[in-house]
Formats: sequence, structure tokens, C-alpha cells
Amino acid sequence: MSEPGKPARTVLVTGASSGFGAAIARDLAALGWPVALGARRVDKLDAVAKAIQDAGGKAFAHPLDVTDRDSIDAFVHAAETSLGPADVVISNAGVGIPGLAHEVSPDAWRTEIDTNLLGPMLLARRVLPALIERRRGDIVFVTSLNATQPRPFQSGYSAAKAGLENFAQTLKLELEGTGVRSTIVRPGPSQTEMGWDWDPELVKPMLKSWKRFGVLRHHRFLQPEDVAGAVRSVVTAPTGTHLDLVQINPEAPLEES
Repeated sequence: MSEPGKPARTVLVTGASSGFGAAIARDLAALGWPVALGARRVDKLDAVAKAIQDAGGKAFAHPLDVTDRDSIDAFVHAAETSLGPADVVISNAGVGIPGLAHEVSPDAWRTEIDTNLLGPMLLARRVLPALIERRRGDIVFVTSLNATQPRPFQSGYSAAKAGLENFAQTLKLELEGTGVRSTIVRPGPSQTEMGWDWDPELVKPMLKSWKRFGVLRHHRFLQPEDVAGAVRSVVTAPTGTHLDLVQINPEAPLEES
């Protein structure tokens, strides 16, 4: 539950229909914080909201396409009308479309950049004036280890996540002294729905190349709940402190003795 003597914080989570976003929403709702869930897959989004409500939490679901400014505005307006002013914003929506740089389509790159980079930038632009005016808030950008360790077959995804980290770091500087914190949560190899629909004939050489270049050290993966725990640590950090970068990786299996 919320810390005694401190009010619950209203949360917006993008990409909340599954994976990291759904886990983050469940985790923060368990603190007693109202959570607004946004995503394109409304049926799955409603299921996550119902599960939170059935567990005693408060959740609001609304369609959201982070590549569309009007959709972002409608989501934020509806969420704040239902739950009150938001002061925690989790920018998590993302997409990956694998392929070699000389083979992947320009439209795939555009989708990755619009979703993983421009979308979070537009959302931040929408919510920051109110956060700054209230002199309190957290905006958390869920990025990827790809931002600092690019992987073959993921040129667009890696470039977008690197750009997002630079944007988040720029905000950190611009927001200093406002009471609003800009934070990067950088997950390593993770097990989510992303990749389930990738062509197996493409995945095989991709994984082989990851092993060749040392970006796949072992076969353990983070679970969505692991990333949710990292986000919780960020947004519950005491006033006056700032966890501005949290990188989380799966622990390797124990070596045989």
C-alpha cells in the first residue's frame, strides 16, 4: 500500500496490454495507486484492468496509439478526468521488427522510430507542463540494453532506443530544480510477447549472430515482474533522491561446482 502519510500517486502506463506494461500496472496498483492503462489492443487492455480491479485496485483502460498526437491527448484527458491529475508516467510502449539493415523495409524503420522514440517524446511533451506546474512528478522511459549494446538484425529498434535514452537524459537536465524526475529503466534480455510473431527462419541467424558478438551471454531472461520491480524502485524513491538510470539484467545460471 501507499507509504503512511503520503497520498496515492496517479499513474499512466503506455503499452499496458501485456508484458512490461501490464506487470508495471499491476505492481503499482498493488501499492494502492490508481492506474490508467493505454494500448492499442483494447481487449487485452480491458482484461488487465479487470484483473487489477478484481484484486482490489483501481484501474482505468483507454485506447492509445502513441504514434498519434490526438490519441495521446485523448488518453491523457480521459485518464485524468477519471482518476485525477497524473504525476507518474511510464512510457513503455514499444515494437521491434527484425531484419538486416540492407533488407528491412523503410516502413519498418519508420514504425519502430515512431513508436519507440517519437511516441514517448510526444507523450512527455503532453504531460510535462502540468507536472512542472505542480512541482512534482516522475516520467519513466523503459528503454533497452540495445541502446548501449546494439544487436544485429535490430538496427531500427536499437537506434530508436538510443535516441530515447538521449531524450530522457536531456529532460533530466532541463527538469533539474522543477521537482520532476526523468528516469531510464534499461532492461536486458527479456521474455515477453515481443518476438512471438517473428519468422523462425529469421530468428535462427539472428540468435546465432547475437551469440557470435557476445550480446547473448546465456539463456536466462528477465520476466516482466522483474522490470516492474525496477520501475517501482524508481517511482518510490524518496523525495530529494533520483534514480536516474536503472539497468537490470537476468542473472546467469550458477556454474556447476
